[in-house]
Amino acid sequence: MSRACVLCLGLLIAGSFFSCGAPEWIQPFHERREWGPRRPDVIYVPTPQTVIEQMLRMAALKPDDLLYDLGCGDGRIVVTAARQYGVQGRGYDIDPIRVQEAQENARRFDVEQRVQFEVADIFALDFSQATVVTLYLLPSLNKRLMPQLARLRPGSRIVSHDFPMGAAIPDDSIRLYDPETDREHYVFLWRVPWRTDPAGRPQGPQTATPGGR
Repeated sequence: MSRACVLCLGLLIAGSFFSCGAPEWIQPFHERREWGPRRPDVIYVPTPQTVIEQMLRMAALKPDDLLYDLGCGDGRIVVTAARQYGVQGRGYDIDPIRVQEAQENARRFDVEQRVQFEVADIFALDFSQATVVTLYLLPSLNKRLMPQLARLRPGSRIVSHDFPMGAAIPDDSIRLYDPETDREHYVFLWRVPWRTDPAGRPQGPQTATPGGR
């Protein structure tokens, strides 16, 4: 085999390797227009891809699931679920810029037929049709959502990145290290109806077991 052929083969292998890595999400839009219904409750911090994949594994997604991501940011959780599991997904964020980014990511990864993104106040939403809900919000916001989440159908799954949900006892929790952010992250899973600590004690990272799956 000639050196030219070997070089071409090497480039093809390298290209295949890098194409199988983490998705290249669009860069955040910096244009600042008007806010949506109100200003966001939290600043936007994207969930690392390793954590997204752990969240979706813990949710045990099936093709007939309907996933809602509350505070969806640039849509990467919903888009990943549609790409890897073929599920239908809905993402809601109060910031129109984030929703614009999410729609662009759906186009980039060719899942527009399976996902939708809307500007909305998650505390005014009816998401009772969801079978899986994903969250990356503060503990106080998770707790505030509990009355809405309690209306999900029995067996529905709620998965939260980093933060617990009041006194709701997780059915599963994992601690994992992410090299991209160089820190440990936590993933919590609850199934509806969830169990509650009898003393009302907030649950937290102390319940998490180490290592992803």
